[in-house]
Amino acid sequence: MHSVVNSNLLSISRNTSFPNVIRYAHHSCKILVIGGGTGGCTMAAKLSKTFHKSPNHVIIIEPSKDHYYQPLFTLIGGGISKFDTSKKLMKDVLPKNTQWLKDKVVSFEPEENKVKTENGDTVQYDVMIVAIGLELHWNKLPGLIESLQNPEAQVCSIYGPNTVANVFDKIKKTEEGNALFTFPNTPVKCPGAPQKIAYISEHYWTTNKTRNNINVVYNTSLPVIFGVKEYANSLLQVCNNRNIQVNLHTNLIAINPDKKEAVFQNLEKPENKHIAKYSLLHVTPPMGPPDILKKHETLSNEVGFLDIHPQTLQHNKFKNIYGIGDCTSTPNSKTMAAIASQSKVLYENIMANLSGREMKMFYNGYSSCPLVTAPGKCILAEFDYTFTPQETFPINQKRELLLMYLLKKHLFPFIYWNLMLKGLWNGPEKFRKIFTFIKSKNC
Repeated sequence: MHSVVNSNLLSISRNTSFPNVIRYAHHSCKILVIGGGTGGCTMAAKLSKTFHKSPNHVIIIEPSKDHYYQPLFTLIGGGISKFDTSKKLMKDVLPKNTQWLKDKVVSFEPEENKVKTENGDTVQYDVMIVAIGLELHWNKLPGLIESLQNPEAQVCSIYGPNTVANVFDKIKKTEEGNALFTFPNTPVKCPGAPQKIAYISEHYWTTNKTRNNINVVYNTSLPVIFGVKEYANSLLQVCNNRNIQVNLHTNLIAINPDKKEAVFQNLEKPENKHIAKYSLLHVTPPMGPPDILKKHETLSNEVGFLDIHPQTLQHNKFKNIYGIGDCTSTPNSKTMAAIASQSKVLYENIMANLSGREMKMFYNGYSSCPLVTAPGKCILAEFDYTFTPQETFPINQKRELLLMYLLKKHLFPFIYWNLMLKGLWNGPEKFRKIFTFIKSKNC
């Protein structure tokens, strides 16, 4: 580990030998990465191969001790995968030749190229990458927290590492009544997940012969079931074939766990509200950019996302600041696949900028969503900023396919742990070009 300490900065608190005195640390680095999630870990791995000698090294600021592969949460909630397969210690996934500060940023000072942390330390940087994801706003939905804490409430969510393990038990306990699944009126990470857990649950009830007693409803705040028309048509057909009711423009605004009631608002006519009884309520919580970004208006746009160029991923005001992943203003679907594609662009542009060259790499908005509709069935949606399909394989990916399910369940987690977090995976673009070339030769 590398660190430069300024012993003249004194305050109170953490010194064990002298409990009333502490020396705040002043760190200096070439690359500062804020966040140790998917984007932060990936970029730290890529850049640390070049910058690893103090003070020209990589520092990562991340407060969490655990790292999760969150795309697996849907399968965990559906009883298909085990929770332990989604979790590793942060110290085991961050690159060994970087410096990890187990801390959180409380203040950005971009004009001076430094940040301050909760522990009182400062970090000076040449280049900063912000990768702090989305925040889950459990407390912004009245009744949600108390419902999740009440084992009798039959309210669950795959979105939290502390809530996902309870989802399958509640699915198994549901034998009749209304099973409601929701998509909030906010940005959402992995936006296909809210309907995937509905499909997996419906399949479980059908297999266990309780489906005829359960009314399965997917309430989404969006005007469509999915943003890309070609895949939306396939998903609506799945819902029609399996009698899953889809309500558009429908937003969950409150929960009454004592009465097992959910209150919904019609977003086309906001004055219209209705109460629905539930036997199971799966909630996708409201989400948004982290408060730390919203607090620093020089870094964020009008709604609080890191204000970066959608193609170069460079900050629109501060040219030594970049962003990756869910916390940024790029209008792509917020998924792991998007981060993989962004990471290549970001690495090349940072290296070009540091060497005085023109940035020539551009992110086209590529994202991917493996829409599991049942064990053994998956529609692999791939698309760009314009919602145009960008399919990798030379087959019709708009169909429910076993191959795509096997990729989702087995291959993608392997790629994540063994390639992506080590800076070795840039998405499937190369494979897409190979398959496209083969297909053109056979035509």
